[in-house]
Amino acid sequence: MRHFCYSEEGAQAGCEPLTVKRALGDVPVANVSLATHQQVALQSLGYSLVEDKKCDLEISPAAWFDSKELASFVSDEEAGQIVDEQGGVLAHYKKRGKKICKTKISFLIRFSWDFLRANELAIAAMTQWENHGTCHSSLYVEGRLSVGRGTKILPGVVVEGDVVIGDNCKVGPNCYLRGSTTVGSHCHVGQAVELKNSILFSHTNVGHLSYIGDSILGEKVNLGAGTITSNLRHDGKTHRSAVAGSLVDTGRRKFGAVIGDRVHTGIHTSIYPGRKIWPGLTTLPGDIVTQDLQQ
Repeated sequence: MRHFCYSEEGAQAGCEPLTVKRALGDVPVANVSLATHQQVALQSLGYSLVEDKKCDLEISPAAWFDSKELASFVSDEEAGQIVDEQGGVLAHYKKRGKKICKTKISFLIRFSWDFLRANELAIAAMTQWENHGTCHSSLYVEGRLSVGRGTKILPGVVVEGDVVIGDNCKVGPNCYLRGSTTVGSHCHVGQAVELKNSILFSHTNVGHLSYIGDSILGEKVNLGAGTITSNLRHDGKTHRSAVAGSLVDTGRRKFGAVIGDRVHTGIHTSIYPGRKIWPGLTTLPGDIVTQDLQQ
């Protein structure tokens, strides 16, 4: 049996506020933790996880692997490292040669918005799409839909794209879910809510009259009625987002907000593109979030 272990590097500041209260590997991608995605990919290639660093292969906790690229790297006996397009090391062998394999799809998650890219890739790669919930006959699906156990889909729900919904959720009435969207377990997505290409962690509520586009919402978030995320610049350029006091180009033409755990927004809160709200913070009714809200 071959073994792999994790390198000791931790999450960078760019992954906040999602990693303020959790390890990077615990962030869900298509309702499965990043660490689980990594471990399943490596286990399929005959590797088991060890903790004592007595391993053949060391991987970054921030690595997002394309399964085919990972398999090609593992099978190449001369390959010592696999790196992404920016030169970041996703994995390396301790006793192999110095050959470097460059990826086209795999990458390091450096910033919170990189999870949107990972979520899109994970959903696109899914092969099992099952409905274990209770769906009203008016449900319209143009794409693929996975529904967890105990979840109820109420009248007037439209799905356009590939959408994954967890267990014990309530969705609808009159919701529009599109793009590559993931809804965790025990969530409520209510009347006249539109979710587009977004990630909702478990136990989060977007109750009514909201638009959430290209955004990430942490656990136990509650959005007041009419909370709106903006995700498109008027000039059509890619968004920049503040990280450690500097503006970083996200490379994304559409990018909304990253909202930490237990955030509550007041009714009619408007959030500028690329803004982040740290865990546990609140907004007042009618607030306009023009800058990151940090603790």
